[in-house]
Amino acid sequence: MAHVAPTSHRRTTRTSHGGHRSGDGPVQITSWLGLTFAFIVGLVLSAQSHVGVHAAGITLLVMLVPITVGTFVAAFRQGVGSWKAALVTAAALAITLLKFVL
Repeated sequence: MAHVAPTSHRRTTRTSHGGHRSGDGPVQITSWLGLTFAFIVGLVLSAQSHVGVHAAGITLLVMLVPITVGTFVAAFRQGVGSWKAALVTAAALAITLLKFVL
């Protein structure tokens, strides 16, 4: 089998979106519920007295915050899907942020 080295005259194929909206649709309800469940697990783990379990809960919560913010940004661009599920996730995010601030 011959190896083909990349050369300067070969171009990669690029997809031009041209400013069109993504066809993915609104955020699925399972995404909202999964984020809420992960927040609950993180809050439960961070309430434990064992140092390793507590650290795992804090790590999970810290990682979930930017993921959730990104999901809300995508929801405002593509559609929220379920407002009720989004509000529950927003409440879990608010509780987590209050835990870190207070």
